[in-house]
Amino acid sequence: MKEVTPAELKKMLDSDEKFKLIDVREETEFAELSITGCDLIPMNSIPENIGSVPRDIKVVIYCRSGNRSGVVINYLEKQHGYENLHNLKGGIMAYDKEIGL
Repeated sequence: MKEVTPAELKKMLDSDEKFKLIDVREETEFAELSITGCDLIPMNSIPENIGSVPRDIKVVIYCRSGNRSGVVINYLEKQHGYENLHNLKGGIMAYDKEIGL
């Protein structure tokens, strides 16, 4: 599984790189803490929202610690043939600790 570190994501956010950032946590978690510019697609709603996950640009998926986003990425890669997905290493907790929100 491809990963992006918090520092790499920060660099992507600060640049003009075209990519999509998706948070797969629940709405209550998202309301407490999120990365500006991301889309919320809770893990359990991914199957009915596959059309919201692009195939033609880099997609970074995150959750709290990287576990749920890893499950989502495995599902999308194995069941739907995605090849452009990256997991945020350590999730939003690592991003908040290293970069700050």
